[in-house]
Amino acid sequence: MSNICNSRRNFLQATGVSLALPMLESVDGKANEANTPVAQRLVCVGTYLGFHQKSFYPQQNGFDYEASELLKPIDHLRKDFTVLSGLDHRAGNGHGNWSTFLAGQKNNKITLDQITAPRICKESRFESLQVSAGKVSRPMNFTKTGIALPMIERPSVLYKKLFSSPGDRQRLDYLLDSGQSALDSVKEQAQQLQRRVSKNDQQKLEEYFSALRDVEQRVAKQREHLASPVAKVDYAMPEYDPIAPTLMLECENVMYDLMALALQSDSSRVITMNIGGLGQVFTLDGRTLRAGYHALSHHGNDQDKIRDLVRVELEHIRSFARFLEQLKHKTDANNQPLLDSTLVLLGTGMGDSSRHSNRNLPTLVAGGGLRHGQHLAFDPKNDSALLGDLYITMMQQLGLEESTFSNARNNLNQHLL
Repeated sequence: MSNICNSRRNFLQATGVSLALPMLESVDGKANEANTPVAQRLVCVGTYLGFHQKSFYPQQNGFDYEASELLKPIDHLRKDFTVLSGLDHRAGNGHGNWSTFLAGQKNNKITLDQITAPRICKESRFESLQVSAGKVSRPMNFTKTGIALPMIERPSVLYKKLFSSPGDRQRLDYLLDSGQSALDSVKEQAQQLQRRVSKNDQQKLEEYFSALRDVEQRVAKQREHLASPVAKVDYAMPEYDPIAPTLMLECENVMYDLMALALQSDSSRVITMNIGGLGQVFTLDGRTLRAGYHALSHHGNDQDKIRDLVRVELEHIRSFARFLEQLKHKTDANNQPLLDSTLVLLGTGMGDSSRHSNRNLPTLVAGGGLRHGQHLAFDPKNDSALLGDLYITMMQQLGLEESTFSNARNNLNQHLL
């Protein structure tokens, strides 16, 4: 079986094609048709080390809150986002449970993005895109079978995936041919095995065949798109990939730029970014911080460390604000701002890194036609509201008929719609 798994893995690593043309009204249709949901795109951004809660949350509830220190760089966009406090998945504590961020109460369960992608990305070139900024320690995205999805770490790789040259496309054509041959071989081997294994193993092989069919559908879809013209973009990539640990913030900015271009061209309607946090020591405004990012997040209430931690987190918020501004200025097929039809989630699976607590997760949701401009404060000691309730509202806003998510059985529609 190892050869079968390796063949499939190598094939998956080889696939991926270039960006489609920008969305066109004559091709994509009117976004205001009766059966079209308000939100049509989903972006999820997760920070591995979270945010300093006292610096993130406003003190007041409702629409008339005073912007907290971390929200000041984004306060000019207040009408486009909502801050939520007191929500979590009631998951276990510790870094090992960070990956519950989009999965719910338990790790390795299908994540919000992967529930959504097959249903809203049928016409897009890529069903979903997973990128990262900085070296990450935990996966953020899981398939329905609990497989962690790989992330694109280099901006140049994402750029090439989206805007391939004719030579790249010829190479991809060859890889798709090779991949299809590998699939045929894998299927034949699996079918031979199916006749001589136990009932339990037969069930596993059935699940495997289902996964193979998904890959075959992706190959067919990528074949269709190979002949499509490549979108022309006026974007200058850095001369080198900012992937050194100390350049994580620069990498984050470039990834946001490419994500905005991908959404504008309808390359994919579901994109996630995992923002890492290890021992890198940043230099901000000409001053080198006193400790590495991870050490700062484990501050133990040392005020000097908290001050430096907040400086790093302010950079995350500034980058996120610039991303939202791009979505406000870029338009869809109906010449409407992309942000109006794109739900953007900024959050984390870590509520307080210093205490390794996964409760009361700092959360912000923007765009997507929701009723914004408020701070929704929930009692973290009260089990009546979960982070999954927000996800149910988001899925419903995207047109999915979902009423549950992991251990959540309610929604936040009364607050956000």
